[in-house]
Amino acid sequence: MSKVHHVAVLVGSLRKGSINRKLALALAELAPASLKLEIVEIGELPLYNEDIDHDRPPEAYTTFRTALKAADALLFVTPEYNRSVPAPLKNAIDVGSRPYGQSAFSGKPGAVLTASPGAIGGFGANQHLRQSMVFLDVPMMQQPEAYLGGAGSFFEEAGMLGDGIKPFLQKFIDAYAKWVEKQVNS
Repeated sequence: MSKVHHVAVLVGSLRKGSINRKLALALAELAPASLKLEIVEIGELPLYNEDIDHDRPPEAYTTFRTALKAADALLFVTPEYNRSVPAPLKNAIDVGSRPYGQSAFSGKPGAVLTASPGAIGGFGANQHLRQSMVFLDVPMMQQPEAYLGGAGSFFEEAGMLGDGIKPFLQKFIDAYAKWVEKQVNS
């Protein structure tokens, strides 16, 4: 029996009813048995400040870093704000990557899915996040790319994932499972 890989999911939107949070939960349901996806909350992280991160870092920093370090892999599901990642996600990346030389991200296989009601589906945030992950030594899945435009139509009135997007999400999460397996076993 193959190992179950624990995936830390970072959702860039803080709204409980956000499209991206719903997509992250849908991916968790569609994930093959080899993956266990768990959202690691980022909304309570104080803004990163090196001055408070020395002898006694805030408990929220420690809890967040511990959750990342315990994960085998990373999955980012985020909207785009101003052609980049939302501020809470950027802050989470800063917190998780510090103190210098102790990044909780390093070496963990990752992937990113961006979704937006707009036409370009968060392309700018997707690419900007990938750039940060290169620096943080996170090997990112290249294909399939996931910039999902028109995301407001993905869910039915009752909140259920619509059939139109489900095949793509299944393809994405299956490819990600293979990516994680390949990276963890290499």
